[in-house]
Amino acid sequence: MDFDRKQLTNEQLLDLYKKLLKPRLIEEKMLILIRQGKVSKWFSGIGQEAISVGVTAVLHKDEYILPMHRNLAVFTGRDIPLYRLFSQWQGKANGFTKGRDRSFHFGTQEFKIIGMISHLGPQLGVADGIALAHKLRNEGKVTAVFTGEGATSEGDFHEALNIAAVWELPVMFIIENNGYGLSTPTNEQYRCENIADKGIGYGIESHIIDGNNILEVYTKLDALATSMRENPRPVLLEFKTFRMRGHEEASGTKYVPQELMDMWAVKDPVTNYREYLKTEKVLTDEYDEALRAELKKEIDEHYQQASAEPAIEANLSEELNDVYKTYVFEEVNSKSNSENVRMIDAISQGLKQSMERHDKLVIMGQDIAEYGGAFKITDGFVAQFGKDRVRNTPICESAIVSAGMGLSINGYKSVIEMQFADFVSTGFNPIVNYLAKVHYRWQENADVVVRMPCGAGVQAGPFHSQTNEAWFTKTPGLKVVYPAFPYDAKGLLATAINDPNPVMFFEHKALYRSMYQDVPTDYYTLPFGKASLIKEGDDVTIISFGAGVHWALETLAKKPEINADLLDLRTLQPLDMEAIFTSVKKTGKAIILQEDTLFGGIASDIAAMIMENCFEHLDAPVKRVGSLESAIPFTKALEDQYLPKARFETALAELIAY
Repeated sequence: MDFDRKQLTNEQLLDLYKKLLKPRLIEEKMLILIRQGKVSKWFSGIGQEAISVGVTAVLHKDEYILPMHRNLAVFTGRDIPLYRLFSQWQGKANGFTKGRDRSFHFGTQEFKIIGMISHLGPQLGVADGIALAHKLRNEGKVTAVFTGEGATSEGDFHEALNIAAVWELPVMFIIENNGYGLSTPTNEQYRCENIADKGIGYGIESHIIDGNNILEVYTKLDALATSMRENPRPVLLEFKTFRMRGHEEASGTKYVPQELMDMWAVKDPVTNYREYLKTEKVLTDEYDEALRAELKKEIDEHYQQASAEPAIEANLSEELNDVYKTYVFEEVNSKSNSENVRMIDAISQGLKQSMERHDKLVIMGQDIAEYGGAFKITDGFVAQFGKDRVRNTPICESAIVSAGMGLSINGYKSVIEMQFADFVSTGFNPIVNYLAKVHYRWQENADVVVRMPCGAGVQAGPFHSQTNEAWFTKTPGLKVVYPAFPYDAKGLLATAINDPNPVMFFEHKALYRSMYQDVPTDYYTLPFGKASLIKEGDDVTIISFGAGVHWALETLAKKPEINADLLDLRTLQPLDMEAIFTSVKKTGKAIILQEDTLFGGIASDIAAMIMENCFEHLDAPVKRVGSLESAIPFTKALEDQYLPKARFETALAELIAY
């Protein structure tokens, strides 16, 4: 292995050696603990330490690093106390996740490290968002994100590189090409000769670096980081390396040819660098032995400190309270006159006034800038707020959601517009696995609102008409808002943007230009979890949201003899169960109307909760009404048959007559 010290001093050379040696000695300790059954799982980075050491050494302490589960040297390089790492690996309280996640599946703002989730790909888009925040503040900082050669096959990899290229984001995409994705060799993963070649397709700079040569890693990255701070841009870096252990310890390495193991064993980054330093008269055997003894003593002491911690005891209230970041609703009342506007106008006003109120609020979505969005909600926003804050995106919903998470990590709010709610499926993973779980896992908030133009009644067919709220009401950690009126839409959107938790904000397309209401012209907020009692009566409780509220109103107008409580839920998570129970206990009958297909929808859960909590007060079975169990058809006759409006009238009459 050829080492070139360039202008590095002896002190710098020794410092790099210490940074290499420390994680290697911890790894050796962990392998013993695994065999003793004292740690449940371990992903070894033996043979790859030089990459983590080099990246961490060249980045400033306030620049974010997003490592993987094999990058121990990132954590030791940022000087995280070892007892906290041992506590994390043992699921103890001094770790970073309160025992809720293992390994390196955590982040820490204190040390500017953001760990991965098991789905790997989303962290690349998160790095884009972090870098975007730095760029918006003109801070001249670099963000580094790690992934392996296996994850470069994921769509998130390509989306994140494309976004970084288009937006010229200062992201180091660190690809540790260690030859195998678990047991699958690279020749079964991709056909190009080098992963670095993929940078050509995205128009970004790329380099191939010997990942086992610490001096090559350090000197090349140091020059690149300096250049990227002055000239912000993404760089794709492929590090050729090898992992000498299995994917994780239980998997072993039997699938690897022995000659390959032997070839890489002689390229060990620690051993080769130590011999080089001895040759250069920078390191002596005596100093090396003393250093090893010192590090082993530190490791043993910190391990004993973590082991002495008591096991975490389950605390029900703490578990549930940590699902969401605490948010105290700030009530802002209108002080202006009202004007009669459409639903779409109210949403646009609310979004614009929130942009004025929050100077670190960024809107992202397809065609939302000069074009104003598919439904013209953001028409004129670029002229007022500029393209830095009103950002057209490529068609890459997954990485954009992840970028919203990155913006939140780095101090910004974001509103992401799905052009149609149907398209959220391509961004589903980061919503339900990253945004929804991040506060529960390591107490980081996800200050992201996803706007969801949804619903049928406009003859748009199976891919532009879904109302898919049930995908998200099932997922703890998400809040779900679904207004039926312009006044509610504006006030609830303002609250959604203020709330530091992830919010799915549903907007029914059929109501955009058909529903008018008097709405205050200035900024105001409305609370989550408070249903609206639109009509009062003693015969029956009708529970609905979105377009269903208007179908219920039309039905009641046709049947004035029915005196009903009509509850517009407004938010589905949190859900106003108190209002539901109070009404049902009064009327003794309940019917729930949703536009979504019936099976598995939120109406089922509401019905179950009514049965469990109001059974003694019921005079009839709880009824549910929803759309047919099919995709949404295109032609009007078929769509009318699909939707539950007509069936609701029949079901309501049957319930009244019961």
